[in-house]
Amino acid sequence: MQHDIIPDAILVNNYINGNENALEILITRHKQKVYSFIYSKVYDRDVAEDIFQDTFIKIIRTLKRKAYNEEGKFLPWVMRIAHNLVIDYFRKNNRMPKFDNNNDFSIFSVLSDNDLNAEKRIIKEQVESDLRRLIDELPGDQKEVLLMRIYKDMSFKEISEITGVSINTALGRMRYALINLRKVIDKHNIVLTN
Repeated sequence: MQHDIIPDAILVNNYINGNENALEILITRHKQKVYSFIYSKVYDRDVAEDIFQDTFIKIIRTLKRKAYNEEGKFLPWVMRIAHNLVIDYFRKNNRMPKFDNNNDFSIFSVLSDNDLNAEKRIIKEQVESDLRRLIDELPGDQKEVLLMRIYKDMSFKEISEITGVSINTALGRMRYALINLRKVIDKHNIVLTN
């Protein structure tokens, strides 16, 4: 059987059962996609390489412990691990990740980055859509600053240059945005934790 037509699930199974070569095929098959995803978040080749290595170390440990139970969803599982390691990297460095809100991974993933079961995933998606709705309720200038700061990872200096207001005004808008967000959350009795 040719390597490129062996399904991931069979390769994972082969690796768990002692075939070291199976992991090499999996890494080769998915390296580009996983690495590109990591790089698109950190914009640093060395950091991306480190996170990529850590991703596969984590995968190997999980498979060796026979704790893998993703039923054929190998790549989404790998991407989730990579995503969580990117979040960890940003947390350690006190920076928020540059997660756009238009792909599978959004800033809201920070809310809960443990492996989610189906019920928790539904709750998390509900929280995400609630939060997006709440942000939409903010006054335009506050919403603008919040989105620039959180989704685009802009500094207050950059925000003030783009919006044409002073840094203090931008900071004030962010502060009011958070205060108002908290009020709206309280008003709707929304719990933003799992």
